[in-house]
Amino acid sequence: MFAKTVLDNGIRVVSNEMHDHRSVSLGIWVENGSRHESAPQNGISHFIEHLLFKGTERRSAAQIAEEMDAVGGVLNAFTSKEQTCYYAKVLDENLPLAIDLLTDIFLHSSFDADEIERERSVILQEMSQSEDTPDDYVHDLFSLDFFKDHPIGRPICGRQETVNRFQRSDFVDFFKTRYRPSRVIVAAAGNFRHDHLVAEMTTRLGMVGDGSEPIAALLDGERKPTMASGVYPHSKELEQAHLCLGMAGVAQADPRRYPAYVLNTLLGGGMSSRLFQEIREKRGKAYSVYSFSSSYKDVGYLGVYAGTSIESAEEVVDLVVKELRKLAAGEITDEELVRTRGQLVGGMMLGLESTDSWMSHIARNEIYFGKTVTTEEICQRIRAVSRDDVIQLADSLFHPEEMTLTLLGDFADDFKLKSLASSH
Repeated sequence: MFAKTVLDNGIRVVSNEMHDHRSVSLGIWVENGSRHESAPQNGISHFIEHLLFKGTERRSAAQIAEEMDAVGGVLNAFTSKEQTCYYAKVLDENLPLAIDLLTDIFLHSSFDADEIERERSVILQEMSQSEDTPDDYVHDLFSLDFFKDHPIGRPICGRQETVNRFQRSDFVDFFKTRYRPSRVIVAAAGNFRHDHLVAEMTTRLGMVGDGSEPIAALLDGERKPTMASGVYPHSKELEQAHLCLGMAGVAQADPRRYPAYVLNTLLGGGMSSRLFQEIREKRGKAYSVYSFSSSYKDVGYLGVYAGTSIESAEEVVDLVVKELRKLAAGEITDEELVRTRGQLVGGMMLGLESTDSWMSHIARNEIYFGKTVTTEEICQRIRAVSRDDVIQLADSLFHPEEMTLTLLGDFADDFKLKSLASSH
């Protein structure tokens, strides 16, 4: 059973009571991510996410971890482009502990100077690890190339120079400015009562004020991004070439999102997909090849990743573009469409077997739609996607001259760069 209550200070409490489960997943979501940072602040949202687990007025960092471990629960957080989430998953009997821990770190984190220095080192190591994982790193580079200078393209972890520069006052000021009740959502799913949760959140979070100062630095991040096109090689000594080829997609609330789900899955969403069968199975040109999509409140993109040899990079790009053109020309069978719709429905329903998945689902629905979108509605919309819907969307998106190609590898040979550019 879905429910929503708005506290007097603007905090939204959304929930899905699931009384056939023994667990409860609880998250405090803040509509603040890396796109809401100015250039000098890049990475501060992610840094704050780390710091909230490093001690409060009542608990040390070790005590926070020990209390959750003692009940076999999970306590974690993540930062994305548009949100930060702090969450816990516990047995239903331990929900009071989860509420106490999450609200304590959310309201009373100490931002201790020594912990800041330790965590600075941890984040720098995290960044280095990402750069040493080229199949992940190429996606960060693609985002920078694709979104030009817009904040949404910047890395969530930030850059070395910004992470090294942050001081305690920066974190405290940013937190006070951004973590406002009007941008906070409490989401829960599992075996509990919504009215009990609302009462607890009213007691613990209901007195938090929203502040009166405008959030000036949000203005740049709130503007709609302008997307780039072209070929962007990034030289790095690697055994393989890693590439991302992407184009404009659809925003989170775009009515075309259901054809977009089908299109992405049909193109490269599994072992039966066009790209996997053509590039890996038939030609053996890549071990890993898939399509991906990201959607934000006002923009989105659809892309393809492949890891291949330097010598095969040009051919792989040509094969990807060829598959895109086939889809835009209408070369889609009814059998493919039925299989892809079934894959999407089955994957979504299996993914929502757990309370933590449901917690995220209802929180994102509140953020992007302001309401709960039921699984029945989503399944119905996916099954209603027609062949013409997919073809029309593909035709509107697939324009090679408007695509962005990011390359990561040992591209010292000028001929190869020119060849890739000409193929694009």
